Amino acid sequence: MTGLVAAFLLTALVIELTPGPNMGYLALVSAVEGRREGLSATAGIALGLAIVGLAAAFGLAALLAASPLAFALLRWGGVAYLLWLAYEAWTSATELSPSRANHRQSAARHFRRGLIVNLLNPKAGIFFIAILPGFIDPTRAIAPQTALLTILYVVLATAIHLTIVALAGTAQRQLSDPGRQRLARRTFAVLLAGVAFWFLLETR
Repeated sequence: MTGLVAAFLLTALVIELTPGPNMGYLALVSAVEGRREGLSATAGIALGLAIVGLAAAFGLAALLAASPLAFALLRWGGVAYLLWLAYEAWTSATELSPSRANHRQSAARHFRRGLIVNLLNPKAGIFFIAILPGFIDPTRAIAPQTALLTILYVVLATAIHLTIVALAGTAQRQLSDPGRQRLARRTFAVLLAGVAFWFLLETR
């Protein structure tokens, strides 16, 4: 069992270090809005991964994989949501201002966004039904193993995401000037739209 867990962690590490929508989204949020918002989005993403992992354990992700229509709806829903966030960032005058007064409300908003982005990502579900089962020992109880590997994956992914937030968050200090804020907001919107199309390609 120990060998399977080690192999799983190595596989998960390689997958998580490969640039993807989560990584791009967190880097953009942290660089433009700051570490507080990046950490909130990271927490939402972690919860989303945990929910998807539990859904896979109960066979819900398998149903998704078996239904091309459900997969397509989830996939395009994720793209539409990211594009909506990009539009909101482009048109809002205060959305990305580091001087916002209500930081608690901002943190809650980014937590929800991180959660929704992950729940609308069918690739996460496919990981748990296509890759994780390969590291399950069929001679032992399957449910506890699935739960353990899911927890380990979420912890590993979150550690990587926190590193991204810490590194990208340093750029936010340079955005105190209103002119820079507007440029950063517009740049964020364009790059977030790019993440949406990246998401589309990643989930083909």
